[in-house]
Amino acid sequence: MKILVDADACPVKDLIIEIAAKVNYQVTLVSSVSHWSNSIDNNELVKYIVVDNLPEAADMKIINLANCGDVVITQDYGLAAMLLGKEVKVLSPRGKLFTDENINYLLSKRHHSAKLRRSGNKTKGPSKYSKSDRKRFERVLKEII
Repeated sequence: MKILVDADACPVKDLIIEIAAKVNYQVTLVSSVSHWSNSIDNNELVKYIVVDNLPEAADMKIINLANCGDVVITQDYGLAAMLLGKEVKVLSPRGKLFTDENINYLLSKRHHSAKLRRSGNKTKGPSKYSKSDRKRFERVLKEII
């Protein structure tokens, strides 16, 4: 099993690496060129893949790398839906586990909000990332690995 991270806007990269190191799991951070950072310490269990700055380039790389039983950390519902079809465990940085039971609702909600925005309405964005989000993420990641 390995852990793949949609790293462009992931606020818990450090925590993922810390937890994975304790169980000796490989972590692969996938990021676009415009979000690349050299702030990650060198570690034999951490691999950093940089992709072109094209739409969905990081998502496609993650889909190609993920296998049944792997864990992927992402906030992207579309990517989560595709990975669930490969029997990958998908978790958001807020600790929400994406499942076959909840992904259709989340995709519908995203579509509805986008439709409202296109018609000129404002929709509520996500709340600020909190300490409780981080703690929930840590708990759920430890449970699934």
